[in-house]
Amino acid sequence: MTEHERDSDRRAGKARDIALFRYALIRSAADPALSSKQRGVLVRALAQAEHTGPFGRPVRYSRESLDRWIRAWRAGGFEALQPTARYLEPRTEAAVLELAAALKREVPARTAAQVAAILTAHAGPNRATPSARTLQRHFARLELNTRPDGRPPRAFGRFEAEASNDRWTGDALHGPAVGGRKTYLFAFIDDHSRALVGYRWGHSEDTVRLEAALRAGLAARGVPKIVYVDYADLRIMPISA
Repeated sequence: MTEHERDSDRRAGKARDIALFRYALIRSAADPALSSKQRGVLVRALAQAEHTGPFGRPVRYSRESLDRWIRAWRAGGFEALQPTARYLEPRTEAAVLELAAALKREVPARTAAQVAAILTAHAGPNRATPSARTLQRHFARLELNTRPDGRPPRAFGRFEAEASNDRWTGDALHGPAVGGRKTYLFAFIDDHSRALVGYRWGHSEDTVRLEAALRAGLAARGVPKIVYVDYADLRIMPISA
């Protein structure tokens, strides 16, 4: 099975999971035996509640979304509850990715940026080509990001963890004044997916608020292997603060 076929299977599986979740959520409210008033009561209750989403995260949905799914279910059944086709098709054509891999194998020293430039010149100005970042991920999947001696290339500047939850980085940012008080955003980012795994706003730049952001990330994403935090600008405060 090619990488394109595996990617299509993953996307189709996610679409089915989403459709199953939507059906389970609206099933009772979509009963044709209900009156409009009875259905409205059920839909409002669903909109006010928090649910565990198809991928395990807590989610909420508006009444408009729920009504739209009920209409879709009535019109097209289960298939109509799946995300639209644009979520199922890969953004980069398989032939373009195959050409990129061939260019990399031809000259292993070529960087993703150089391959992206060659693809752009080959395709012309009116055809979209993958970014260097997309090609880096593609080469990593194919294990093409290696030196002639088989070791990974040396990293300079930017870096990326090999998998989600391998490494989180936490820091604080200065925010706007709210009610005359300074605010700070404490956040942790996953160094592979670049997802914000945990974050909190606070009025003090200290480890107590940073810990609150970390706890949110641990509750949502589990325990990472490594956490990097810059304490240089943080005032150590007692737990009772």
